[in-house]
Amino acid sequence: MLDKQKIIEAIQQIRSAEKRKFTQSIDVILNLKEININKEEGKLDEFVILPSGRARPAKVCAFVGPELKDQAQKFCDSFVLSDDFGKWDEPRKLRKLVREFDFFLAQANIMPLAAKAFGKYLGPLGKVPNPKAGHILTPKANLEPLVKNLRNTVRVAIKKAPTIQFSIGSEKFTDEQLAANLSAAYEKVIAKLPNGKHNISEILIKTTMGKPAKVNQ
Repeated sequence: MLDKQKIIEAIQQIRSAEKRKFTQSIDVILNLKEININKEEGKLDEFVILPSGRARPAKVCAFVGPELKDQAQKFCDSFVLSDDFGKWDEPRKLRKLVREFDFFLAQANIMPLAAKAFGKYLGPLGKVPNPKAGHILTPKANLEPLVKNLRNTVRVAIKKAPTIQFSIGSEKFTDEQLAANLSAAYEKVIAKLPNGKHNISEILIKTTMGKPAKVNQ
């Protein structure tokens, strides 16, 4: 477990830098060691619910059939009904949809149709509904708690280099809120790495435009 005081010291260090005319996000960079990203052990793709929430609540869109239409309309930011998939045939419109939302849900029995209509655009951005994260829904699913959790969820993943980068909030968050978010993400990551915390060589925290500060492990 990370030392809360050490996290807060790093946060206070980046807060002391020159102020900007906009609210900056607070980002974390986990640099990794002894990880081969081309092997299975070097593949990490997890979803973390941040206890203090995100700087901006995640936006959620659902691909549903008539069984979940009412819930999707009530709890999600947007939805696409299966009967309307055929109307989504303009690349420009599809790209806009994929960029606008952070997470996509899909009803299981229409997932093949959703994949055919939207997969080409969701795939490159890593936004295909993820069964591991509960993004594939049964026709009787309860969307309210799922969407509520997704609002506060960030994705932590190893991509093309042995490093993981994600946001834990903004300058408006308290030091304690940011520390809680970093700790939650850190614990999720080390639980998935082959050698846990020993695979993390460096933890950096920074504002959008600022220089990073090191969090001592």
